Amino acid sequence: MSDTNLTAQRLRELLHYNNQTGDFTWIVSRGNQFTKPGMKAGFKDSYGHLGIEIDGKRYLSHRLAWLFVHGVWPDHQIDHINRIRDDNRIENLRDVSGVVNANNKGNYRNNTTGFKGVTIKNGRFIAQITFSGKCKYIGSFDTAEKAYQAYQASKKAQASINWSGH
Repeated sequence: MSDTNLTAQRLRELLHYNNQTGDFTWIVSRGNQFTKPGMKAGFKDSYGHLGIEIDGKRYLSHRLAWLFVHGVWPDHQIDHINRIRDDNRIENLRDVSGVVNANNKGNYRNNTTGFKGVTIKNGRFIAQITFSGKCKYIGSFDTAEKAYQAYQASKKAQASINWSGH
């Protein structure tokens, strides 16, 4: 993904990034009430992501955090590991492909088992996983925990296959 001509040096001239909290604060005054030194920078967009306007252009804060810490723009998408869109602590961010980012989305917190990849049917816990748009049945288990362990093992195995180029 290409972002802009904004450099890490320019970003660091304007803002301070706290990698423990994920917050940006202004270093300089920009001539308005919203950009005084020490003030928290940014706004929340309609998707729950934080953004900051710099030199007339809006940027997503998680991408700015990556630039600030690593000195380069991310190559791909920035994934919030814990799935909280405004948690921009660097330990919660990773540069991943769109497929990996999409696999970390989902709505498993709202399912009846509380485990990603696990559903319940006829009193049994069913584990299944989706890769490249195809749903794969893993198995049927006595407990949600066992089904989730099987889901995790399948996910790990699939990741190793993808990384090895097979």
